[in-house]
Amino acid sequence: MAVGTLVSRILGFVKAIVLGIAVAGTTAGNIFESSNYLPNLIFMLVAGGVFNAVLIPQIVKASKQPDRGTDFISRLLTLGIVGLFTLTALVVILVTPITSLTTAYSGKDLELAITFGLFLLPQIFFYGLYSLLGQVLNAHNAFKAYAWAPVLNNVVAIAGLLMFIAVAGSSATTEHTVDNWTSGQSWILAGTATLGIVVQSVILLVPVHRLGLKLRPRFDWRDTGLGATARIAGWVMGTMVIGNLSFIVILRIATIPIASMTGGGADADSVIPGPYALNRAVELYIMPHSIIALSIATVMFTAMARAAAAHDFSKLRSSLSGALRTTGVATVFAGVALLVLSGPFGMLFGGNKEFAGRQIAIVLAILAIGAPFYSINFILNRVFYAQENAKTPFLIQCIMVVIGLGTALLAALLPPPLIIYGIAASYTISNLLGPLVSHLFLRARLGDYGGGLILRAHMRFLAAALVSGLVGELALSFFGGSDPGGFMWHSITAAAATLAVVGTVMAVVYVIMLKVLRVRELDDITAPLLSKVRSRLSRSK
Repeated sequence: MAVGTLVSRILGFVKAIVLGIAVAGTTAGNIFESSNYLPNLIFMLVAGGVFNAVLIPQIVKASKQPDRGTDFISRLLTLGIVGLFTLTALVVILVTPITSLTTAYSGKDLELAITFGLFLLPQIFFYGLYSLLGQVLNAHNAFKAYAWAPVLNNVVAIAGLLMFIAVAGSSATTEHTVDNWTSGQSWILAGTATLGIVVQSVILLVPVHRLGLKLRPRFDWRDTGLGATARIAGWVMGTMVIGNLSFIVILRIATIPIASMTGGGADADSVIPGPYALNRAVELYIMPHSIIALSIATVMFTAMARAAAAHDFSKLRSSLSGALRTTGVATVFAGVALLVLSGPFGMLFGGNKEFAGRQIAIVLAILAIGAPFYSINFILNRVFYAQENAKTPFLIQCIMVVIGLGTALLAALLPPPLIIYGIAASYTISNLLGPLVSHLFLRARLGDYGGGLILRAHMRFLAAALVSGLVGELALSFFGGSDPGGFMWHSITAAAATLAVVGTVMAVVYVIMLKVLRVRELDDITAPLLSKVRSRLSRSK
């Protein structure tokens, strides 16, 4: 799973770099970013948490039936697909009021955002289909296809962006303004973005078919066990609504800087960072979580669900402790690495524009501080769902929304050039406080799950990462990291070279320090990969 996710993230990197070349530093690019974020936000608002957190325990229980859960899953998929189609159709019909509500755009900026929405909002249905089919696969311990499907999405999206550059030109050579934007550009840029999501979801029909469950449409939903699922889903949906409503507010706040610009010029971002800088930085800081924490959590969640179903709380606590410590090995180092390397990372996605690269770098540096804590909180909350307890995460989410909304609204009071940085600080504050709140609730329900052991392990990770960070800062100085005209600020190629060298040095130093500190959790990540490599090598001989 981690390898498949890693490949997907690498291609996601390439996609973001090409997107930067295409539209970075333009108002049209910022409008596309906010519009492309909306379908995912709406899906998570209405159904994402239900699909990702509730279904696995229900499917695991159903799979123990003589029919391996065929009837239950058939009804579940039918209900989910009907609901998704209805939701998507309704959202597309209401694209104008939804776009007006969730952004601060007006005039031609709003018109372009609505146009993008017509192309992008159908993604909601396919996000849902991908999640539904993926949870069926995960519940049957078939993790590979779910992790690798996004690779196809990125390939399609990259091809679409290259087509856009070939037809319309890059942002460095052509002024992509709201005034000169064409419908053909919308078809290529937004249309291929949605096509990638379509391919990502439809491809999962193949491995689901191979499970041999003989699934078919079933519209008889009464007395099938879906009532229990619905009761749990109600709490989860409430949790997601509360949480993502705050993100709708944040999305509107993030569009204020661009909406405050007059004229919509192609170089608007040279003065004010907007959604493009925020989204690129968020993608970067969330990457370690997606590659390591999400992969571990997905596998461990199934184990937690089985332990909870068997009332084996010792096994549940052990799984949680192991997941947190194994995840921390990667995420603590990643947080320090993102902080040190924020400059070259920013340049990668700045479209060969230093001002855009620096904006992304500042946002990333702020977000990097909270990156490890985001993964910790995610795993802690999964324990509640494994126990089919969706009420407690709802309460936790309510507390975090108050904190998040409060800090985000404070960010909205900043001058427009500082609003995006304020939003990044809001994310970091929430990420720092989230694990503390979740821990208090979880300890009251589960007892001691090895908090001392987990804390000591993370202290060792942090010590090793700080030494690595100091060495990284020294190495970065040779590439002009602190010099405004330094080598790494010259181009995407220079930034990539800097990342390759300095990142490798930091990783090597980190591993050495882990060995010196005798951190055994490192083996939990490397052993399966090394075993796979040895197996491949032995077969090749």
